[in-house]
Amino acid sequence: MTRTVLPYAVLAGGVAVVSTASILIRFAQAEGMSSLAIAAMRLGLAALVLLPVAAPRLRAELPRLAPRDLRLALLSGACLAVHFWSWISSLAYTSVANSTVLVTTNPIWVGIASVLLLRERLSPATLTGIALSLVGTGLMFVSEGAVAPAVAQGSPLLGNALALVGAISASAYLLIGRGLRSHLSLLAYVWLAYASAAVFLWAAVVVSGTAVTGFAAPAYVFVLALAVGPQLLGHTAFNWSLRHLSATFVALSILGEPIGSALLAYVIFDEHLTATQLGAFLLILTGIFAAARAERATAPP
Repeated sequence: MTRTVLPYAVLAGGVAVVSTASILIRFAQAEGMSSLAIAAMRLGLAALVLLPVAAPRLRAELPRLAPRDLRLALLSGACLAVHFWSWISSLAYTSVANSTVLVTTNPIWVGIASVLLLRERLSPATLTGIALSLVGTGLMFVSEGAVAPAVAQGSPLLGNALALVGAISASAYLLIGRGLRSHLSLLAYVWLAYASAAVFLWAAVVVSGTAVTGFAAPAYVFVLALAVGPQLLGHTAFNWSLRHLSATFVALSILGEPIGSALLAYVIFDEHLTATQLGAFLLILTGIFAAARAERATAPP
C-alpha cells in the first residue's frame, strides 16, 4: 500500500487544496484582519475541529509518549506557528506568485538537513529534480519586477524575506514530523502540532494586543475556510504522505502549490504571469516529475 499510487494521489490532492490558501488569506486581509490574527484563528479553529476526531488516539497515545517526543511535538508546533505567521504576513507585501514560490523552497533546507541530520542518501535523479526546481524558483524571484502585485503595502523585499523565513520554519516542521510519525499516529501528531502552534500564536496575539473581533462576517468565513480546507485537508495530507514518501520528495512536491495559487491570483486579482514565470513553472514541474520517478525507481519491492 505504501508504495502504490495512493500516497502520490493524496499528496497531489493536498497540493491542490493548499493552493487556495493565499487567495483566502488575501480576502481576509482585504477585510482588515491582521496576518497574526489570521494565523492564530486558522490554527486554533483547525485544532478545535480536529479534537473530537483525534481524542481517542490522544487518550491512547499521550500517556505512552516519552518526554523527548512531547518536547519535539511542541517544537514542531513552534516551527509551524512561525511558518504561518511569516508566510501570511508576506502576502501583505508581495505578489501571490512570488510569496508562494519562495515559501516552498523547502527542498533547499530539507535536502541539506536530510543528508546532515537524518543521514539520508539522495539519488542523482532526486538531486537533479531539486536543482531544476531551484532554478525555477530563482527565475520566479528575478521576475518580480514584471508583476504588479495587488497588495496593500507593496514592499517586495520585506515580503520575500518573510516568505523565506516561512520556508525554513516549514522545513523544520516537516523534518520533525518525519521523526515523530514513527511514534505517533497521524491524528495524534497533527493535533499536537496544530494545538501547540495555536497556543504560541494566540500568546502572540494577547501580548501584542492584536484585534481579533469587530470584523465583518466574510473575514471569519475566509478564516474558517482556511482552517477546514488548506489546514485540515491539505496539511494533513502532507503529514500522511510523510509516512510513505521521503521528506525531501514531499517538500519538493509542495512546489506545485505556487502554480495553482498564481493561476488563481491571475483570475481573481489580475496578477499577470510573465514569460519568465511560465518558464519557471515548467522547470518546477519538471523537477517534481524527476523526483517522483526517482522515488519510484528506488522503492523496494
